Amino acid sequence: MSHLVLLGDSIFDNAAYVAGGPDVVKQLRDRLPAGWRATLRAVDGSVTSGVERQLGQLPPDASHLVVSVGGNDALGYASILEADARSVAEAVDRLATVRERFGQDYERMLDRVLERGLPTAVCTIYDTRIPQPRWRLVVTALSVFNDRITRAAFARNLPVIDLRLICDQDEDYANPIEPSVRGGDKIAAAIAGLVTEPGCGPGRAGPRSLIVIR
Repeated sequence: MSHLVLLGDSIFDNAAYVAGGPDVVKQLRDRLPAGWRATLRAVDGSVTSGVERQLGQLPPDASHLVVSVGGNDALGYASILEADARSVAEAVDRLATVRERFGQDYERMLDRVLERGLPTAVCTIYDTRIPQPRWRLVVTALSVFNDRITRAAFARNLPVIDLRLICDQDEDYANPIEPSVRGGDKIAAAIAGLVTEPGCGPGRAGPRSLIVIR
């Protein structure tokens, strides 16, 4: 019996946004083979520091972990995008400070997850569907956060599920920042495809740099 646990935020805990349709964990359960279970411990609204609380609620038979978190951390820094700057250098320096702070928080969280000694994968922050012209600004800023996520994962030999390439259509979003039923199914397909592939047994699940299931 294998038991997959989802940690993080509303990318997984999206039941409130799908109008009664299946959420990510339900879609994942439908895609996993016989002998597998899936449990949701992700909580809508969580930031990286909230994952530690979720780890305290892991089922005792958990065998695989997938983490999707960081989007709400990015929202917490949104005011920087609206702040005036006297030069491009000043604006970039502010983003560099955010990058460092988030990176420290994310790496601390990820190391706590890995203390469990279970195969683990992480997700990037997807591009959202915030209307133009702010979309270009937001996606550019999110690249700063995604850089720290991918660096942290690769440094620890962990697979990365790149949600930017998976949720790539308007129909994948229930609103500008939450996955729809369709988007959730694509996310579930990527997770199921990763954790059930050959070699994803005891120990870490890596290395894989990109998982895209269409």
